[in-house]
Amino acid sequence: MDKGHLKWVGHSTDLSTSSIAFSSLEEFNLFSQVQIQEISGSISTEVKEDVNPESDCIHVSEGVEYVIEGELRKEGRVEPTVYKHYAAFAGWFITIVTCISAISMQTSRNGNDLWLSYWVDTTGSSHKGYPTSFYLVVLCIFCIINSLLTLTRAFSFAFGGLRAAIHVHDSLLKKLIDAPINFFDQTPSGRILNRLSSDLYTIDDALPFILNILLANFVGLLGIAIVLSYVQIMFLLLLLPFWYIYSKLQFYYRSTSRELRRLDSTSRSPIYASFTETLDGSSTIRAFRSEDFFMARFIGSVTLYQRTSYSEIIASLWLSLRLQLLAAFVISFVAVMAVIGSQGNFPINMGSPGLVGLALSYAAPIVSLLGSFLSSFTETEKEMVSVERVLQYMDIPREELHGSQPIEPNWPRQGQIEFQNVTLRYMPSLPAALKDISFTIAGGMQVGIVGRTGAGKSSILNAIFRLNPICQGSILVDGIDINDVSLRYLRSHFAVVPQSPFLFEGSLRSNLDPFQENDDFKIWKALEKCHVKEEIKAAGGLDIHVKESGMSFSVGQRQLLCLARALLKSSKVLCLDECTANVDTQTASKLQNAIASKCRGMTVITIAHRISTVLKMDNIFILDQGILVEQGNPQVLLQDELSRFSSFAKASTTSFA
Repeated sequence: MDKGHLKWVGHSTDLSTSSIAFSSLEEFNLFSQVQIQEISGSISTEVKEDVNPESDCIHVSEGVEYVIEGELRKEGRVEPTVYKHYAAFAGWFITIVTCISAISMQTSRNGNDLWLSYWVDTTGSSHKGYPTSFYLVVLCIFCIINSLLTLTRAFSFAFGGLRAAIHVHDSLLKKLIDAPINFFDQTPSGRILNRLSSDLYTIDDALPFILNILLANFVGLLGIAIVLSYVQIMFLLLLLPFWYIYSKLQFYYRSTSRELRRLDSTSRSPIYASFTETLDGSSTIRAFRSEDFFMARFIGSVTLYQRTSYSEIIASLWLSLRLQLLAAFVISFVAVMAVIGSQGNFPINMGSPGLVGLALSYAAPIVSLLGSFLSSFTETEKEMVSVERVLQYMDIPREELHGSQPIEPNWPRQGQIEFQNVTLRYMPSLPAALKDISFTIAGGMQVGIVGRTGAGKSSILNAIFRLNPICQGSILVDGIDINDVSLRYLRSHFAVVPQSPFLFEGSLRSNLDPFQENDDFKIWKALEKCHVKEEIKAAGGLDIHVKESGMSFSVGQRQLLCLARALLKSSKVLCLDECTANVDTQTASKLQNAIASKCRGMTVITIAHRISTVLKMDNIFILDQGILVEQGNPQVLLQDELSRFSSFAKASTTSFA
C-alpha cells in the first residue's frame, strides 16, 4: 500500500523481483540485514529457555479478589444526612428563607379564606357589618401578601436548586479528577457515566421541581388540618386514626418504591456500560461475528431495567386507589358532622354556615392533595437516591496533590532518576508488579526497558508518575524524593507519550500546545521532527478541528502527534511507552533517529516491545516478573550469547525468518 493505493500483490518471496522499488527490506523487518547477520553470527542456535516475548503472562495466585466489585446499593430509607447535604449544597440561608416563605404563603391563603367566610356570615346576619369596601381592601391586602410570598418562595427555590446543582456537579467532577488511578481500574465507566448523566440530570431538573411540590403539599395539608380542626372540633377525633392508616399506607408504599428506584438506578448502569463497550469494540465484535451475543446481553440489561420501571408504575396505581377511598371517607365524615351539627343535637358548636362551607370546600380537594403529598414525598425520596449515589463518590480518596518539600521552578535540572529498592503492588491481593528494584539513570541518558508481557515495564512509568503508590523504597529525581514533590508539579514537569494515544476534541493547536507556550514555528518544527508535518499541512494546518478522541487521525498519526506534544513540552525527562507501536518500521526508524539526535541532553525512558527500538540506546534494562534481571549497553549485550537480551533478539530474528 502507498498513500491509499494498492501498489503490488504477490508472495513475499517474490518481493525482490517486483518492479516496485523499496528503499530496503528493513521497511518490513525488525532488523536491518546487517543487524541480522551480526546477531546470527554471535548467538548460538540453542536457546536454553523459551524466548517468545509474548509467552509469559502475569499468573495471579488463587484466592485473589475481583478487581471490579459489584455496585454498592443502599437499603432502607434515605438517611436524613442526605437531605442535610442537599440543603448545604443549596445554602442554609436559602433553605430557611424558602421554608419560612412557604409557611407564610399558606398562612396568608388560609387567612384569606377565613376572611371570606367571616364576610359571608356577617352579610347574612341581622347586625350591621362593615362596608363592602372594607372587606375588599382586606382581601386585596391578603392577595398582595400572598403574591409576594409566592414570588419569594419561587425565586428562592429556583435559586437554591440551581446553586445545589452547580455545587454537586463541581464537587463530583473535582472528586473524580482527583481520584487515584486504582479507582478507575476498579470502577466500570458505565457507573461513572451513570452518575454524571442520569443522577446529575435528576438533581439538576427533577429534584428541585418535586421538592417544590412536596413543600407546597405539606404546608397545604397542614393548613387544611388546622382549618378543619378550628371549624369542626369533632375532626380532631378522626385525626388520630386517619393519621395512623395514612402513615401505614405511605410507609408500605415508600419502602417499596424507594427500593424500586434504587434497583432502577443500579440496573441502568449496565446499559451504559454495555452500550459504550459495544461501540468501542464494534470492529472486534464484527470480526468474531459475536453480534448476537452482545445484542442479547444488551437486550437483557434493557429488559431488567424495564421490569423495575413497570413495577414503579404498578406501585403508584396501588397507592392511588387506597388514597381515594381514604379521602372519600374524610369528606363523608365532615359532611355528616355538618348535617348533625345543624340540628343542634350536640352541645358543641359545629360552626357557622360560612365556616361549614369553608370546611366542605377544604375537605373536597383532600383526595388529590393527600395523593399528591404522598406521591411527591415518595418521588422526593426516590429522587434523593440520586443525591445519595452522588454522595457515595464524594468519599472517594483523593491523590495527595501537595508536596512537603518546596521545589525550584526549573526542576529537574539534570534528569537523573534513581530507584532504591522499589516495590509496587496494584492491589493487596495481587502479586507485586515491581519487586525490590534498584537502578540509576544518569541525567541525559537514553535507556530502554524491555521484557516479556507482564514483566513490569509500564509499572516503571506508573511509579515515576505516581499513578500507583509504591509499597516500599523510594524514587529520587535529581536527589529529591518524588513523594515529597507536589503531584501536579511532578507530572507537569515530565513529558510522556502513552501507549494509547489520546487527542481532545478541539483545534489541533490546542491539543499540541494547550497552554499556548509556543509559537507556530516551534509547533511546525516539532511536527517535522515527528514526520507528520506534510499530513497536517494537507489536512488544513494547525487550526483544523480534531474530532472526539482524535478520530480525525489514524492511530499511528495520533501517536506521532502525542510525541510532538511531548517534544514541545521541553521537559528534562521524556517517557515513551512504545510510541512507535502503531507506525510503520521505516517511520519508526526515522523517529528513533530523531529522538536520538534531537533529544540529546534529555533523559529518555523508552518502554519497548520491538528489540530494534532500543538498539541505539545508551543503556537497557531487562525485566522479568517484576525483577530487574539484566542491564547494560545493548550492543555489548548482543555479543554475549548468554544474555537475556541476545535471547530476545535471536527469538525476534527467528520469528521473522
